[in-house]
Amino acid sequence: NNMSDAFSRTETVQEGFWAGEFGNSYIQRNDSSKIVRSNIALFSKVLARTNDLGTLVEFGANIGNNLRAIHVLNPNIKLSAVEINEKACNRLREFKEVSSVKLGSILTYKSDETFDLSLSKGLLIHIHPDHLPLAYNSLYQASHRYVLLCEYYNPTPVNVVYRGHDDRLFKRDFAGDMMSLYSDLRLLDYGFVYRNDPVFPQDDLTWFLMEKIT
Repeated sequence: NNMSDAFSRTETVQEGFWAGEFGNSYIQRNDSSKIVRSNIALFSKVLARTNDLGTLVEFGANIGNNLRAIHVLNPNIKLSAVEINEKACNRLREFKEVSSVKLGSILTYKSDETFDLSLSKGLLIHIHPDHLPLAYNSLYQASHRYVLLCEYYNPTPVNVVYRGHDDRLFKRDFAGDMMSLYSDLRLLDYGFVYRNDPVFPQDDLTWFLMEKIT
């Protein structure tokens, strides 16, 4: 239908990059149980800081490596996903524990539904800084309680060459940005996971869990 066409249309160079062949090859590189194991270790720390988590949405869910880990930790959480790559969406839909999969971009996401937690993991780093306010707004509006960002942190914004491509990876203080934009967001906890962790490595990710204070 026209709604889904408008929703899934790619608006930026970065979005086209992930919706197309590069995004398809990313799926193959990141299809492993080892990643899910490390995600279980990461999300166990995060979920321990939340209360009464019943619903969540992940933006940029890819094939569901994060959602699979969360489901292992708490199968009672109702999982939803927004993903720009069609092949990844098809894989997500095979994972029956995800109740809603929407093909589309965080930048054009519109929904009246809100969740206990909205999250991005390795997504904001791939959005051009000019478009970040739209991404922040989607994460903020989608949650009525918690917002979780798992991204590459840098105190000042930097552009990093990513697999030979310029303007495809950006580091900055995403959580700091959001807390500056939205005065009712409060930092609950944060942590760093080192790529050389001997048991549960992540790609030098820093996670920030924020809560809306009403």
